[in-house]
Amino acid sequence: MLLERRVPCPRPGPARVRLPRLPGVMLVVLSAVAVGATSCTGPVAHARSTDIRLIARIHPPAAATAVLTGSPDVLAAELARELFASAPVVVVADGSSPAAVPAAAILAERTHAPLLLTSSRAGAGAGSAVLRAEVRALRPRAVLSVGLARQVLAAQLPGINVVTGLAMLPRTSAPPPLHRVVVLVHQGSGAAVAATATARVAGARVVFVRGYDPRASSTAISALAAARPTHVLAIGAGFGPAGRLAARVTVAATGVQLPGGGQVLFPGHRLVALYGYPGTPGLGALGQQGLAASIARVRRAAAPYRALSDVPVVPTFEIIASVAQGPRDPGPDGSYSYESSVASLRPWVRRATAAGMYVVLDLQPGRASVLAQARKYAPLLRLPNVGLAVDPEWKLQPSQLPLHQIGGVSIAEVNSVIRWLARLTARYHLPQKLLVLHQFRLSMIRGERWLNTRQDDLAILIHMDGQGTPTEKRETWAAVLGAAPAGVFFGWKDFYQKDHPMLSPEQTMARTPQPVMISYQ
Repeated sequence: MLLERRVPCPRPGPARVRLPRLPGVMLVVLSAVAVGATSCTGPVAHARSTDIRLIARIHPPAAATAVLTGSPDVLAAELARELFASAPVVVVADGSSPAAVPAAAILAERTHAPLLLTSSRAGAGAGSAVLRAEVRALRPRAVLSVGLARQVLAAQLPGINVVTGLAMLPRTSAPPPLHRVVVLVHQGSGAAVAATATARVAGARVVFVRGYDPRASSTAISALAAARPTHVLAIGAGFGPAGRLAARVTVAATGVQLPGGGQVLFPGHRLVALYGYPGTPGLGALGQQGLAASIARVRRAAAPYRALSDVPVVPTFEIIASVAQGPRDPGPDGSYSYESSVASLRPWVRRATAAGMYVVLDLQPGRASVLAQARKYAPLLRLPNVGLAVDPEWKLQPSQLPLHQIGGVSIAEVNSVIRWLARLTARYHLPQKLLVLHQFRLSMIRGERWLNTRQDDLAILIHMDGQGTPTEKRETWAAVLGAAPAGVFFGWKDFYQKDHPMLSPEQTMARTPQPVMISYQ
């Protein structure tokens, strides 16, 4: 409780208010009147010596997920509005001062007060109106000015008790915390310091995100998994629409991470893969040894790339799941494609993922529907470390035969697989899933420019499968890059037998852009 008494107007003179000591910084705010004065004609408030402490009234946000946007001062006001119904003390800092805001954040947490921002240049403009509206909504007993002369802030807040000293504030206690509320803050944003202070005062959990996607940060994923939030507020427009953020937070809160960390594949990972079919040496390097020896071999193949990569290198199996057959072997369904059973592939998938590897299931569909074959492997694709590849070279039209031509797939069929795979990934709240499209001729993906790259749950990669001399491979690489739509990533394949000579890891990484997936066949 505050007592008031009227006093004569003091002669103007500077009063020194020392703010908390920061590393290498001592802030001194000069006020034109004595510390604690509210105005030279109005009452001067004095704290009564009492043990009674005032507590802010807080509440969870109205929406389960919300993205707050605007300038730093608007963001600070919006966050206070989302978390506070009222507050006995409000701290207001000069948002244009790099030193004032951190000092004010310390004072806000010390006084259990939300932190708002303004500027000495705000005057009576829109910024001042935002501040005035939020302060009045909070109904404080006192507003502590940091970095602003008292009369400057008082002009923006007419009728509000503005002070510049802690002694003039009522005694406060921390409100009961909002344990299940998370505030996502982009590190380095202008509003980060103020938002962090206000959120902590309300007892919300602050989770810092380097970018704007919580799935891309191992620490953010761990924090969200521990918090299990019922409400999430994100500070800044970069977090995107609230619906998309809600889906990302749901995935992050599972705590499941990809090999190498995080839940977003690229550009934060580089895959180095052995390609082939288990038990069949003629179909690639993966089939030239048993399961344990294949794991050891792919680790050896990946090892040289670690010194060449600025992101984690992940050993990978690219397993041919459906195998193209010869022209005299159409199979019982006439598709010229042998579909391996899920049961036969599961040991390879389980052992590889348990060893910290990624697995890609490759489809050579023949005359079969690519989508139908992809659906067959849904039990394996529901695992977080398993992606899908489509090899259009082996996609046949009804009248075509294997080995008589280079096949191709329509963009309509590719996009149907993309939509299905994205829905599966979203349904099971999985980390971002890889879809690889093999290509060494542009005709292999008909209508490529209409490729659907808008699925947030997928990372789509076009894999250059050309073989031959280094010059021939560079030419194929340039053609593949030139035809690709925006929003895709690129991979490269090295052939042990069919390249003349096969490139070294250093030569392979000399591509521009650097491939994020390198396969060996």
